[in-house]
Amino acid sequence: MDYLDFFSQYILHLVVLYVSVGFVYFFVSYKSSATKNIPPGKKGLPFIGETLAYVMAARKGTPEKFITDRTTKYSPDVFRTSLLGEDMAVFCGASGNKFLFSGQNKYVTSWWPNSIKKALMDPSQINNSSMEESTKLRSFLPPFLKPESLQHYIPVMDSMAIEHLEKEWSPYKEVKVFPLSKKYTFALACRLFISVVEPKHVARFAEPFAQATAGLISVPIDLPGTTFNGACKAGKTIRQELTAIITKRKLELEEDKNSGTMDLLTSMLLDGLNEMEISNKIVGFFIASHDTTSTAITFIISYLAEYPDVHRKVFAEQMEIWRSKGEREHLNWEDIQKMKYTWCVVCEVMRLSPPANGAFREAITDFTYAGYTIPKGWKTFWTVHTTHKNPKYFPEPEKFDPSRFDGNGPAPYTFVPFGGGPRMCPGKEYARLEILVFIHNVVTKFQFQKVFPDEKIEYIPSPIPVKGLPISLETIQI
Repeated sequence: MDYLDFFSQYILHLVVLYVSVGFVYFFVSYKSSATKNIPPGKKGLPFIGETLAYVMAARKGTPEKFITDRTTKYSPDVFRTSLLGEDMAVFCGASGNKFLFSGQNKYVTSWWPNSIKKALMDPSQINNSSMEESTKLRSFLPPFLKPESLQHYIPVMDSMAIEHLEKEWSPYKEVKVFPLSKKYTFALACRLFISVVEPKHVARFAEPFAQATAGLISVPIDLPGTTFNGACKAGKTIRQELTAIITKRKLELEEDKNSGTMDLLTSMLLDGLNEMEISNKIVGFFIASHDTTSTAITFIISYLAEYPDVHRKVFAEQMEIWRSKGEREHLNWEDIQKMKYTWCVVCEVMRLSPPANGAFREAITDFTYAGYTIPKGWKTFWTVHTTHKNPKYFPEPEKFDPSRFDGNGPAPYTFVPFGGGPRMCPGKEYARLEILVFIHNVVTKFQFQKVFPDEKIEYIPSPIPVKGLPISLETIQI
């Protein structure tokens, strides 16, 4: 999203709200919060809050600066701010992470910004509570994402990675990693979630997804020309496309319940969900499994190109696995378990360049943390940026050192790219397999170098190399 577009949306939003209820809201909010010992900090401007300051730090590639500036000035435990038009308490450090992860449905519940709800969900479902939606969503995850189920998908992941690299990488001397990794992870999600494999169908589905995700964290002003308006239109297209797929599968199952592939869509239909519920949940699965994983893959390749010693160790580990395979034999669960050093590298990459910033919650009751009161209705935010580069938890935090993850690894609640505790991302194992399978195929087929060693990184909201991470390729002769 263009910065001027983002800024113009905020200015328009500000003018409209000032004319209506702006100053009334600000006065009432200030008066009510003044009676409680709320966390130190500031709200910034009415409605805009400090969102622009957060966005500016992210655009400069230093989102952690927004956090560290405020923990230094206000409190290392929790501070107050205003983001996305909401009063917000940012919980800091391992203790803050642990409190929010373990306080689900006791002190807090899941919360999603209105821009996400309005862009991606069916309008009739927008007013459903985040607690209800989160509970329903997770109820369908365990069977599909348990290791015993996922291990059957490893050969599919491997064959699709091989096919992708042969078609999209091998014919060229230079490729852009970021867009291609997104293409691969999206195609894989289409195959495993809804059994869509025809390339033209996947591409037709992918285009509106790219438009929708661009507007997820934006000011929800549905006016022509805004990023949010484009996201809403794309969301409608996605729902229409999914409805057609769901209706067709439903008819197939009515004729024969044993027909078709037992994918995520079929399991939801057999569990009795209606079309709108299935559509909303599958969209959520796509966002969670596709965007963050492709970002992780991109930065793993970037760091491997930047650190040849690490690359050599990963190459040696992966070649040992490659040599143990028969001709045309795909990777399996046992092979993945041998990729120990590679996974340490992946973790260190996600520590330094986390594919997701954190997550929001909403206080469902007044509660106290670190001596401060968090009022009911306030939003809370935990973020990787309070621990991942904190020297208290990771000595020499800017140093790239995969050995940090040897043995037992970092202390609990300090390394949190997938959340933690009872709220650990249920898709963690899916992401682990997808990443390791893809990296295995890349490093055993190509030598590569970055075309722009100092390529700028922006966070929108995940880290993105502004040029797409172009790399030069040389096929390995084995």
